[in-house]
Amino acid sequence: MEKREGNNKIDGMQFWFARGTEITLREQLVTQAILGVLCGDLLPGQRLPSTREMARRFHLHPNTVSAGYRQLERENWIELRRGSGVYVRDLIPEFSTSSPVELDRLIAHFFRSARKLGVPLPAVRSRLRRWLALQPPDHFLVIEPDEQLRRIVVAEMQRAVTLPVKACGLKGRNLTAPLGQAIPVALPSKAAIVQKILPARVELVTLRVRSVQDSLAGWLPAPERALVGVVSRWPGFLKSARTMLVAAGFHADQLVLRDARKLNWRRGLKEMAAVVCDVLTARDLPPRTRVVVFPLLSNAAVAELRNYEAFVRAPLGASVRRS
Repeated sequence: MEKREGNNKIDGMQFWFARGTEITLREQLVTQAILGVLCGDLLPGQRLPSTREMARRFHLHPNTVSAGYRQLERENWIELRRGSGVYVRDLIPEFSTSSPVELDRLIAHFFRSARKLGVPLPAVRSRLRRWLALQPPDHFLVIEPDEQLRRIVVAEMQRAVTLPVKACGLKGRNLTAPLGQAIPVALPSKAAIVQKILPARVELVTLRVRSVQDSLAGWLPAPERALVGVVSRWPGFLKSARTMLVAAGFHADQLVLRDARKLNWRRGLKEMAAVVCDVLTARDLPPRTRVVVFPLLSNAAVAELRNYEAFVRAPLGASVRRS
């Protein structure tokens, strides 16, 4: 059983030492000193207790304290001034954002906040063990009431990520599928509704949609007298694509709208100059059709999903940047 001693402060810095663990007392001293510097509890130029005083106050062997101080000096966290004492260096060691020290900085701020709230160390450790034991998310869950729209979103997402992408709608104020180990995602128009029905503290990823300018970039100026098919199973796509193309300079008579849920919707599409469709409908178009896919999700949304996936899949302690 662990025995904790030395629940004392040194000029604003609180130290804990646990005996009977796999982490040596020297390592505990070094780690806490570094975290103290990173989170501002130990300030540049601050004098630390002497080896003898540190050992006496926390019931440590002087050799343990001496070894810890020497390591901190080698790593440029402190300086030992002969005849004066031990001081925190004015300049902390340089490190990159991918360094484990950046993770240490986050941990330092976490413990500092816990101390300010007066949370006992055993309670902090207990909650940490609980969170580390939780199963990480293993799939994305698209929450969207419109069936045809969520099928399109799932198809686009599955092309961008390797985690499985599932989907569900809404029934009253409840999801039609269990949340489980899901990463919930929603489109901006539904984000507020979805967030209200999610459990507290569950993060919702809001997918940014592609701008009109990006979708029309390759269509300006509009060609004259060219027939263009607009095809989808989602009525919203048919309406939006038609509006965008007319705004880009296409005459309404140039556009042939087809609802892919109806019979014979493919008839005559081969004769079109191009067929504008969503990523899901593109799979069902006749061969040798000039297909122009209007993606729904923006490049930023795709990048965010991939980054989120990398964050979830990364080994514990690895540094993965989340935007």
